[in-house]
Amino acid sequence: MGVAIRAAGEGDREVVVRLLDEAFQDDPVSGWIFPEAEYRRATHHKLMGAFADAVFADGRIDLAEDGAGCALWLSVPAQAHPESGEDDAVQLREAVDPDNERVETIARLMEEGHPTGRAHEYLWMIAVAPGRQGEGLGAALIRHVLDRCDREGLSAYLEASSERSTKLYERLGYAFTDRTLDLPGGPQMYPMWREPRAALR
Repeated sequence: MGVAIRAAGEGDREVVVRLLDEAFQDDPVSGWIFPEAEYRRATHHKLMGAFADAVFADGRIDLAEDGAGCALWLSVPAQAHPESGEDDAVQLREAVDPDNERVETIARLMEEGHPTGRAHEYLWMIAVAPGRQGEGLGAALIRHVLDRCDREGLSAYLEASSERSTKLYERLGYAFTDRTLDLPGGPQMYPMWREPRAALR
């Protein structure tokens, strides 16, 4: 059975932020950024809102028609914007949780580890409602863009937030880049790159 997917608009912001907040509450990276569970429940949604707003402004958010999942994508040109990451990281911390240096650290590490030199589609985040996980909705949301990547000869990139989640992405054609992003005193993230399948034939 197919999954109906549409582009989210500003009117869907509340749904998108709620999905991200619920799906990532127990994620290892979110737990590192906000170690205290009660504080995370109170503050995490601000970080998810900032991420959603950034992608609404510069990218595309795909939303399952029933509101059970979303995927945040950015089209990254071959020439990355120089020296923007640190300023963006500082602004993110100040907007989300001014006294929490880990908000700035995660943004800076992701920016520094991002591949350059080749245009690609960047899956920043994907979220499926906790009660709907395991139904293939996440894979359908990702394939929605990867099919276009294959038609157009575009590569794709993401950072998996756990070793377990790399298995899903490997089934979709992503491969680990052999270099983790190591959060200070915390978990590892797993950068993954995908060559367009049309180019591999």
